[in-house]
Amino acid sequence: MKTAIIVFPGSNRDRDMFDSIELITGTRPIGVWHTEATLPDADLIVVPGGFSYGDYLRSGAIAARSPILKDLVKKANAGVSVLGVCNGFQILTEAGLLPGVLMRNAGLNFVCKEVMLETVNEATRFSKTFTKGQVWRCPVAHHDGNYFADAETLKQVEGNGQVVFRYAQSTNPNGSLNDIAGVTNAQGNVLGMMPHPENLVEDLQGGTEGRLLFESLAASAA
Repeated sequence: MKTAIIVFPGSNRDRDMFDSIELITGTRPIGVWHTEATLPDADLIVVPGGFSYGDYLRSGAIAARSPILKDLVKKANAGVSVLGVCNGFQILTEAGLLPGVLMRNAGLNFVCKEVMLETVNEATRFSKTFTKGQVWRCPVAHHDGNYFADAETLKQVEGNGQVVFRYAQSTNPNGSLNDIAGVTNAQGNVLGMMPHPENLVEDLQGGTEGRLLFESLAASAA
């Protein structure tokens, strides 16, 4: 699986993503600085976590206007797999590639902890190696992870099966509507999620539950 990872000023989970994907696929991703105009041909494009531009204005709002986003939108619209984690999720919503917005956490505090996730749609390229209803651990670390959408958008997202992961076992850390932790676009090739699966892929990290997401993508690419 060939992967490209976009890096912004303030990204801080990009190296975690490089290492995790290389560990699982055996191929080192290509790094792309945000001022580049084009992305390389890839099976997967990742927008990693962090605090792009210091989260000034709104989380992800400035990064979503970076030069590389024009080509990212083009490739996403052409069906290339795109994964946005944490700040990456925020950037993808700000760029209009995903429905809804990410607001301040309900408690107005930064949260850094493990949560439980439920896989509610296992029929996507991001979740095909999970089983429906599977509950698994995953770390979170964010201040603006409160997923919100208006009533009509939320109805469409739920009705179309775009919700892939929900916070489970009363571990919703941010107040997200319907406990939504990960959602796709209508086409199903773009996923945004607040939890960090790249930080739970080997025993040294305390578990390997996050591997399934990357293994799903590798299987889909194959």
